[in-house]
Amino acid sequence: MFDGFTSFDITVEPDVTIHGVSGGSGPAILLLHGFPQTHHIWHKVADELAKTYFVVAIDLRGYGQSSKPGGGEGHIRYGKKAMARDAVRVMDELLHGKTQFYICAHDRGARVAHRLCVDYPERVHKAIFLDICPTLAMYSQTDMVFAKAYFHWFFLIQEAPFPETLILANPTTWLEGSMGARHAGLGPFTAACLAEYKKNLTDTQTVHAMCEDYRAAASIDLEEAKQDIAEGRHVQCPLTVFWGAHGVIEKCFDAVAEWKKVSTSTVEGKALDCGHYIPEERPEDVLASVLEFLVE
Repeated sequence: MFDGFTSFDITVEPDVTIHGVSGGSGPAILLLHGFPQTHHIWHKVADELAKTYFVVAIDLRGYGQSSKPGGGEGHIRYGKKAMARDAVRVMDELLHGKTQFYICAHDRGARVAHRLCVDYPERVHKAIFLDICPTLAMYSQTDMVFAKAYFHWFFLIQEAPFPETLILANPTTWLEGSMGARHAGLGPFTAACLAEYKKNLTDTQTVHAMCEDYRAAASIDLEEAKQDIAEGRHVQCPLTVFWGAHGVIEKCFDAVAEWKKVSTSTVEGKALDCGHYIPEERPEDVLASVLEFLVE
């Protein structure tokens, strides 16, 4: 995986280092993964993208080989503002003064990308978000269908160490019962990637960090999202959203309409014939969409 890519570890705060890989040449594109995964979700698309772009794929703060700092008061260190700042500092280091880049992000990573687009509008040229609606919209519109399918949103935010203890007691069961219970089962994931994702779920610090990510999403991130709306801070770059036709976004939300509510530029999107894990289930669609949407 990631043949020809270079690994890096970039210090973004005194106690936080972000791990990732970079490769290729051309305009820069930042790839952000979701829960409970790592930058490895992009292994089916990275090599091809690197023929056209300078590709950067990172492990989010708290995941993979990146640092797992304490959550801080109010889970602030896993707020999407902090995680977006990590990504910008990585790109500052790697781009050597070139300011703009593209983003393609999935799941939790797309929530970081949403924050990044709002906080650093001058940095993002265009963005692609995979299988999410805005966090505030999803929590605000929770119904029985959503709550049953996304039970982990409500489980992981419980007070520490309750969810951490249960996950660490049997990481394989958690992985198979959460990732494996979705539309495509575990079929889309290679053995090497599953080993990486399971490693996340066997590490005490990582599991706590992932729970802090969700706790922040249900608290500080919601407050900041409400403030953004009140003050008219929105996504300003052209945005494309894709979601799985066999997933929760399709069943519960009007994704394009929800993103239009928090965007001032164009928003387009469609469902793909897959479930939640789009980069590994439908890498050919991700590639085609990136190459089509990001072309100038």
